[in-house]
Amino acid sequence: MEMTKRSIENDPTAIQNDTLRFGFHGVRSEIVGNHPLQSSHQLTKKNQEETKRVVLANTYGTAFTTKMDLDMQMFSRFQRPPGPLPSSMLGLDALTGNLDEFGFEDYLNDPRDSENIVPADMHHGMEVRLGLSKGPVCPSFT
Repeated sequence: MEMTKRSIENDPTAIQNDTLRFGFHGVRSEIVGNHPLQSSHQLTKKNQEETKRVVLANTYGTAFTTKMDLDMQMFSRFQRPPGPLPSSMLGLDALTGNLDEFGFEDYLNDPRDSENIVPADMHHGMEVRLGLSKGPVCPSFT
């Protein structure tokens, strides 16, 4: 007799439609991309980072850019667990130079301080971080 091994397929990368957690899916948001100005800004920022990387590699050598990549990976992994205190990512901001940028949250209010914000579900946040569930860590606004 031949024994067949059966297993339950649990693919964490599969798309999960969890309407109770994330609400109904909108077709328009899946079809329409970002605003053209936003995509242009992202492309320009990416090109500037690549140019800066090439200049640093030509000036200091490829070992310097490799060390910067390792530092960026290290600083981007360091986060607090999901909950009431968000991660500031200060080390990553210092490394990338984002501390010098003046964003909308600097002269307007931080969106996390809004009255319409939904508090983070810590259980779902950890499920997303461990790869057991899909979707954002927490839906931001109602």
